[in-house]
Amino acid sequence: MHIPEHGRSKAEIMKQLESYKEGDLPYHSGRIMAYVYDPGEEVLDTAREAYMNYLCESGLDFTTFPSVMRIEKEVVRMIINLLRGDAEAVGNMTSGGTESILLAMKTARDWARVNRPEIKNPEMILSYTAHPAFHKACAYFGIKPVLVGFDRETFQADVTAMRAGITDNTLIVVGSAPGYAQGVIDPISDIAALAQEKGLWCHVDACVGGLHLSMMRKMGYPVPDFDFTIPGVTSISTDMHKYGYAPKNASVIMYRNREFRKYQFFACLQTTSYALINPTITSSKTAGPMAGAWATLNKLGEEGYRKIVAATQEETSKLVKGISAIDGLRVLGKPDMCLFSFTSETINLFQLAEAMSRRDWYLQPQFSTPFSPYNLHITVNQSSVGFADTLLSDLRAAVEEVKNSADQLDVEVVRKQVSELISQDPEHAHDNILALGGVSGEGLPESMVMINTVLECLPYSIAEELLTEYLNGLYQ
Repeated sequence: MHIPEHGRSKAEIMKQLESYKEGDLPYHSGRIMAYVYDPGEEVLDTAREAYMNYLCESGLDFTTFPSVMRIEKEVVRMIINLLRGDAEAVGNMTSGGTESILLAMKTARDWARVNRPEIKNPEMILSYTAHPAFHKACAYFGIKPVLVGFDRETFQADVTAMRAGITDNTLIVVGSAPGYAQGVIDPISDIAALAQEKGLWCHVDACVGGLHLSMMRKMGYPVPDFDFTIPGVTSISTDMHKYGYAPKNASVIMYRNREFRKYQFFACLQTTSYALINPTITSSKTAGPMAGAWATLNKLGEEGYRKIVAATQEETSKLVKGISAIDGLRVLGKPDMCLFSFTSETINLFQLAEAMSRRDWYLQPQFSTPFSPYNLHITVNQSSVGFADTLLSDLRAAVEEVKNSADQLDVEVVRKQVSELISQDPEHAHDNILALGGVSGEGLPESMVMINTVLECLPYSIAEELLTEYLNGLYQ
């Protein structure tokens, strides 16, 4: 593909872009039970206009567009106050939860170089329930991840196991509020107390729950403390583009004070170029998402968020109760907010996800750990409200369809096939496994059932290599 020789009309360009979206899931349908946080057209219209009003400005140089810094500071202060930080707490806006987590971990590492110089090879203690972004941070910044177990019934991080994992190199402990997969809040007070006792950095990942849980607390729901009211908490990440319902990409990373936050910044005057000072990873940080987040907060207000929280929590309760009543399905843990997962010991869940897809639902597959079974995830957002009865009816029908199917796929049979492919021909194992999964070199497979089942059966290292090679080819 080459740049066109002559410019094309706006109508032609937009028509082609719309044609590209034909294979996408319908964002505003309310039937995509992951990834989507839709505030409704009225709020979205306001946020869209604010976003477009700042389409061309950036946060690269705060002296050029001072309004961008003002917007960022106002959003950050609103979120700090919501998470009960004091006047000393500070933060910045980022492109999303992953960047917020990356920055917190980089900041902790660089803080330790000055304040804990005895730590030469930093380690991070985290539960298997923590988000993959922490593993990414470890890979980027030379931090060793030390994975510990969790309670198999509650899915809360095991603080006793965290304590046992501490070494002379431990720098960071991580808690989730909640963990994305099962929607369960870790015992943050206990984790932070451990961190304070040992002089460690404690990060709370409230990317998915920071706004929603804080509103729940204000409304009288039984929400355990997870924010800056806990003395040992050093940093918190909270996304605006999840349950803040702002346009992507917008998140907030917060620190207890400026002394911690200063290790996040980067400055350079050692070139022939301009003075570069970046508070976050990106230099030309687009202002559009920041303006969209600011507009969303102001459009919804606390009243609007409270209405959404009440509706989504009621919908979640109905779904959890209804799924628990379906023979062969089991909800994992006790979700603390409007996202959760369920498993089955009797049917292939990837086949169930595909059966639901044929009924125009998207349920998100999640894989097993040494402490938990594979499962399907559901995120309930504002646009999902009112669909519970239809989803449950379709889910009951889909379960029966999979149970009675002549093409039931046994995970253990596939596990044996995968093991044989690896042991019999290790040199060509990757190609053979992809072939078993029905994956060719180009495009997405028509069905995800087999490839997901194969990934479920593979050791982590091989599965990750396989995914990397496959995606590397897709972007050819």
